[in-house]
Amino acid sequence: MKTTTLSTSVSPKAPALATLTAVAAACAMMLSAPAHAAEAQAASSATDATNAASVPSPIDSSKRIIRLAQPKADNAANTNNAPASQAAAPQTVTAPQPPTVQNRPPMSTLQPQDVRPPATPEFTGTTRVYDPGPMNATGIDLRSGQLTNIPTPQVQLSDISFVPTVLIPQQTGDNNDKLDVSLLDDFIKDVSPNARHYPPNFPNRSQRHYTREKIKVLAEWIEPYAKAPNASYDVLIRAAKLNGMGRNLDLGSDYTIRGGQYVDRAIKIQPDSGEANFLYGMMLSEGGGFKEGQKYLDRAVSLGYTEAEQSLAQSDLLSDRRDKALERLRRLESQNPDNDIIPQQIKLIEEGKFYIWDIPAPDINVKPSV
Repeated sequence: MKTTTLSTSVSPKAPALATLTAVAAACAMMLSAPAHAAEAQAASSATDATNAASVPSPIDSSKRIIRLAQPKADNAANTNNAPASQAAAPQTVTAPQPPTVQNRPPMSTLQPQDVRPPATPEFTGTTRVYDPGPMNATGIDLRSGQLTNIPTPQVQLSDISFVPTVLIPQQTGDNNDKLDVSLLDDFIKDVSPNARHYPPNFPNRSQRHYTREKIKVLAEWIEPYAKAPNASYDVLIRAAKLNGMGRNLDLGSDYTIRGGQYVDRAIKIQPDSGEANFLYGMMLSEGGGFKEGQKYLDRAVSLGYTEAEQSLAQSDLLSDRRDKALERLRRLESQNPDNDIIPQQIKLIEEGKFYIWDIPAPDINVKPSV
């Protein structure tokens, strides 16, 4: 029996063949890599171009496109009239362009006959583009088309009054500067019956408060003119009236001091002024200086100032001379039968009251603003 023995032998050329195969594969991969990279870069560039065409870059904000709402009719017409070749044509990537703005003439050059009322289109969605109305002699008429549901405002004027213009010299001498005191004089005329004497009397607390606030503002306004060393008599007498009423309304001692200083300077400029002598005597006597104020009140009475006689009666009443006060007022009533205040003052004294100016105040309407 013959026995066959199989043996496996490895050729010495086998390792060399395997090495050549591996080198060939590596070369093939290296040669194909640029082609794949080019294809990937081309695909990436196409994707970026498509995105750039559809969405503006957040870096370059000057190239952003704002899409406005358009009427449905225009959208349908644009869709139907678009040529079919545009749909089949390849897309070309271009940089975004800014929206085209139609040239319009300046608004100021448009005439009423040049602009026609636009037809009201049908809009889709909730966005509506503003369309200016027709032009007229005074501008654009907003009532046509745009604000159809807004009621037309109606204006009506009532209680029209006129304040006479009053100009006074600002300084003494040949200076021609004038000061407009129209509103100041109108205010003093309205509130003097309520606030000239002490105690002041107002129809309600609101009117008292508004008067106090206006006196503060007006006194501050006239203060620089009255403090001037060459201030005119007209400026000083008005500043004295304001500060005197401020004292009666308990605005502080500064008003008392300033009022006395201003009226004293006014008397030195015009010693024969009945109003200035009355104001100074009234301020002194109603502040407790009966003897000091009496000489100025007597001077005002001699100059024909009726109200100074009433202030003398008030001084007599506060000095425990009731009979003399009644005698003075009754004599004054016979001299002025048309005066409605004197009988009320006589009645107050007969009832045992001590302030003859504590009578029902006239109704006033002081506005809250100056």
